[in-house]
Amino acid sequence: MNIALLSHDRKKELMVQFCIAYSGILAKHQICATATTGRVVGEATGLPITLYLSHEHGGSQQIGARIAYNEIDMVLFFTDPQSHNLDADLDYITRLCDQYNVPFATNVASAEMLIMGLARGDLDWRDAVKPGPTPFYA
Repeated sequence: MNIALLSHDRKKELMVQFCIAYSGILAKHQICATATTGRVVGEATGLPITLYLSHEHGGSQQIGARIAYNEIDMVLFFTDPQSHNLDADLDYITRLCDQYNVPFATNVASAEMLIMGLARGDLDWRDAVKPGPTPFYA
């Protein structure tokens, strides 16, 4: 599965702690993240993480494009309800996840439910909705 990680500044440490706790599960999947979140998680866990731009430079839009192309299977976006400067990014990612039926968590409680479901195989249905190679018709 392809898992995207995003977090508001005040929630980055929580994301790091979450990823440390679940690194055994996360290590079995591909992870991408916006620049700062991915860097701090990667340094703390040793997990390989594909880094996109920071949110200031369009990282949320890069991840959003992957959601729209059905290349992301789960999004963990730890949000700070007191932050107002990233509301547009949160709204953008939320709408895309809703539109494309991508499991989405905005806090540690819902993220834990998704990660445990991932470990049990509850999200294997995502394999059926992923785009495959385009058939060639002569």
